[in-house]
Amino acid sequence: MDFYTTVLRQSGPYWVALCLENGLVGQGQTKEMAVAKLKEAIASIEEVQKMDSDIHSAPLLIKELHEFLTVEGLGPISEPLEMRALYA
Repeated sequence: MDFYTTVLRQSGPYWVALCLENGLVGQGQTKEMAVAKLKEAIASIEEVQKMDSDIHSAPLLIKELHEFLTVEGLGPISEPLEMRALYA
C-alpha cells in the first residue's frame, strides 16, 4: 500500500503522527519530522512483512484513536490536529 491516513497532533513541544491503517507512530519537533519518522516506521514494517508473512498489521480501532486524541487528560485535547494523506 502506498497511501496512508495520518492524524497529526501536538503533544507539548513535539508533534506526533499516527497512521490509522496500522497504528504506527512517528514523533518529531515539527510536523515534517514526525511524518518523516512515521514514513521510516512504515518502510521498516513493510520490509519485515516481506520477509515474514506472519507479521500482523491491522487498522487502528476507534477506541485506540480516541485514546490518542484524549491521552493528555480526560477531555478532548486543545492542541491543533491535522489529517493528511501520506504516501510512503
